[in-house]
Amino acid sequence: MSELGPSGLPVPSPNPNLETQRFWDATAEDRLELPRCDNCDHVVWYPRERCDQCGSTSVTWFEASGRGTVYSCTVTRRIPGSWRKAAPFVLAYVELDEGPRVVTNIVGCDPETVHIGQSVQAVFDPTPDGPALLRFTPA
Repeated sequence: MSELGPSGLPVPSPNPNLETQRFWDATAEDRLELPRCDNCDHVVWYPRERCDQCGSTSVTWFEASGRGTVYSCTVTRRIPGSWRKAAPFVLAYVELDEGPRVVTNIVGCDPETVHIGQSVQAVFDPTPDGPALLRFTPA
């Protein structure tokens, strides 16, 4: 199993590339930075240098609020492999206040209390290599 972060979940190290390096550098500082298309104003998720709505390569990075709402969620109680000892845990789609929906975990609470429509705030689980994983906790 990967090393565990403060959330009690595994923290596998990400593999940043040229397009995602800025995102991962910000997570190491407990900040959420995302690209916004200069052409259509769409906030791009997963971070990259091209808009997934209009195809423009003109994007500007900005610091997002880190706030969002649980769009969908499930409690994982049994799972094979390296995450087995972390169960139960919440896997969720969080809709950021800026628009995109992010697949993530909800941490820092009883998994049974997480519900659709719940307000959440970004938290960052550091990895052994520096960048942190984006997770959320009830606001």
